[in-house]
Amino acid sequence: MSRMDEKLGRIRAGRYTKSDFIIADAKDADMGSGATGLGPRRDAQGAALGWRNRAEFIEQIEAVIRDDQVDIMLVSASILERLHARKAFADSNIQPAIRANDATDCWGAIRHSNYAHHPSRPFRSANLAQVMYGKRDPDPQDAITGTDLGLYSVTFVNDLDLDLRAQHEYARFRDEAGALGFRHFLEVFNPNVKTAMDTRAMGEFVNDCILRCLAGVMQMDRPQFLKMPYNGPRAMDELASFDPTLVVGVLGGGAGTTRDAFELVAQAERYGARLALFGRKINLAESQEQMIRHLRRVVQGDLSPAEAVRSYHSEIGKLGLAPLRPLDEDIDVTEAPLREGAAIAATVHAGPGAAPRAAAVT
Repeated sequence: MSRMDEKLGRIRAGRYTKSDFIIADAKDADMGSGATGLGPRRDAQGAALGWRNRAEFIEQIEAVIRDDQVDIMLVSASILERLHARKAFADSNIQPAIRANDATDCWGAIRHSNYAHHPSRPFRSANLAQVMYGKRDPDPQDAITGTDLGLYSVTFVNDLDLDLRAQHEYARFRDEAGALGFRHFLEVFNPNVKTAMDTRAMGEFVNDCILRCLAGVMQMDRPQFLKMPYNGPRAMDELASFDPTLVVGVLGGGAGTTRDAFELVAQAERYGARLALFGRKINLAESQEQMIRHLRRVVQGDLSPAEAVRSYHSEIGKLGLAPLRPLDEDIDVTEAPLREGAAIAATVHAGPGAAPRAAAVT
């Protein structure tokens, strides 16, 4: 049993403690981009030296696996194949997972493309049987050689035809996954095209779409957990408190400041999230291992987000790495939902590890 499964067991049993908070490293950027998606190659002074190649990206993933601070390593199917060939998970309790679909709203990083201007369309390139067993037609008695966990992503855009198609494709995926014994977690993005919704309305729209989408799905086909944007404390508290069997996780979104990363994990946990799945916030950090270690210390209540920024800068300095931003900039909260949560926390004097407080977010 992986560490992820042990933690999920305690969370679902109502025995959650801060040490059960799950952190995932989302190293699946190659599923939505080309040469730039794996992040910049930098020198010790932080200067960009071009883009990481695939071999360098895999080496960085292996370094994170060896550091053993994350619970899930999310990658593309092709990179999982290489990691297993290199026996990266041989002595690890980290759960490998793959991105099981690559809908078009993930294609926005393709250079010179205009995909980001179009509503999301569903698409899948990974073959689940190959991901699990290394072949298309496995015998039911075959041992799993890859992974039995994947991310399925849905983006509801408030268009009836497009949202209906997205839900049909998700149902088809669940049928295929169920027949193979493949588990999944569900990622739901905010609409990838402009809407008239403000932040509060967006949170309510996404929450309602998630709950409606899963209402007809029985336990055997339900996602292991959710991955979704942090649309502020009200939305997170509402969804996390709606159904205790639905484990809610938060995605990292844009790179932001280092304070944004630490503030996000602190607020998400405070208002009911039990997972954080960060891509760019880890992948673009000066030291990925130190970023993950500090995320863990924040969520466990050892450091406040501001203290963690100072500590992180100190640690990367010891490694001889120059920060990408000066401390006085990197300690700022820049993302609007996080500013809202920080203001509420200041009003109710809730510490970074406080339990969800519905009265504070009504």
